[in-house]
Amino acid sequence: MPDREFFDPEAETLPRERLLARQEARILELVPYVFERSAFYRELWNAHGVHPREVRSLEDFRRRIPTITKDMVRAYQDRTGDPFGGLLCTDVSELTSVSSSSGTTGRPTFFAEQWDQCPPLPAAMLRDLWGLGLRPGDRVLSQPGTIRNLLDYVFHALGTTVVCVESGPGQMAGVVEAALRYRPAFLQLTYAQVVELTRLADRLDLREAFSSLKAAAFAGAPMSRRMREMVRQDWGIELFEYTSAADTGMAWECDRHDGFHLWEDTVFAECLDPQRLDEVPEGELGELVATDLDNPTAPLIRYRSDDLVRLSRKPCDCGRTHGRMWLRGRCGDETLVGGVPVMLRDIGLAVEDQPECAGGVFQMVRPQRELSALTVRVGYETAGAGAPPPDLAERLRTAIHARTGVTPVLELRTEHELLAGSSGVGKLTRVVRS
Repeated sequence: MPDREFFDPEAETLPRERLLARQEARILELVPYVFERSAFYRELWNAHGVHPREVRSLEDFRRRIPTITKDMVRAYQDRTGDPFGGLLCTDVSELTSVSSSSGTTGRPTFFAEQWDQCPPLPAAMLRDLWGLGLRPGDRVLSQPGTIRNLLDYVFHALGTTVVCVESGPGQMAGVVEAALRYRPAFLQLTYAQVVELTRLADRLDLREAFSSLKAAAFAGAPMSRRMREMVRQDWGIELFEYTSAADTGMAWECDRHDGFHLWEDTVFAECLDPQRLDEVPEGELGELVATDLDNPTAPLIRYRSDDLVRLSRKPCDCGRTHGRMWLRGRCGDETLVGGVPVMLRDIGLAVEDQPECAGGVFQMVRPQRELSALTVRVGYETAGAGAPPPDLAERLRTAIHARTGVTPVLELRTEHELLAGSSGVGKLTRVVRS
């Protein structure tokens, strides 16, 4: 029924004990399944002296099954020539698509998928989109792309009408025109697209263009709090962020904007100390480690995401009982500058505090993790002749030092210059080697 609060009320509000029972039952099925079918896991587990018969509980699973990393899968690919890294549990002839990640932090990861059934990624996203207010009959603006496959399947499954519009770099004026013409209820945005829209705001009525939206989503580079507030106040758009659930799917904000929801009937999430790999106390910072519970094709098992998160399994005020996470950064984001630890997030907060840099467009130049000097490229919004204000560099140096304890070497660029050199998928690569 269109007026119901949740897309799948029974699943979204499962009591914690029933969620745990479902997770344990699925994991006890999954372990022998992949041992029999996946060359990667069979080789790894044999090397660790692990056999499925020894895994009889969630505690056994945590204690005995080794964690894996993306680099381990890539090494298997390089050694064997297997494009699926030994993860595939079905015959290649049974696949219906192969999609990829963005490759922002390395070469893209490829995901084998079977779309003849209800695929896990879209099935879970239906809950999120319903929670944002989308209903059958709504129109959505869909932007063609290749990352994790097209989302048209999700929109059709929800009963919405898909309007495809080209939205590459320099084409956001066309998106605005399509919004005025088709009056969509939902729009997907990226960080780079929002920055481009800010440059159109002086000549286009963005509030009117987007007045039909129930919600807009964004992902990729985190949006600065100032920019997010500007989008809400000036354009009338309520933005909902989503992020990766360690490559097992996606995790979305709900209308409370208090953490990303993890659908725990589809993913078993752990929060581990990155060095010791033991569980951190609830609410403390650790690395997200995830296990696919709904992917029989090429499941990730105890997969280290490199994402630093806080994880809570307390019910959300929206009524859902599944866990939530708050993203802090990536394990590899910490840089030692003269022995002082510096996090990207702290640099970002200092950058966006300057009015000319409210978009939070910046990069750290890091040829290695330990540096003698911190070099930061900062994008500023152009005005007049395009030159930055004469005192901007000093204000940025002072602000970054106040948050990190390190005085940076600054390279000022226009926002357009920095974004033009990004990955091309709506993400700005935050750490570059040169």
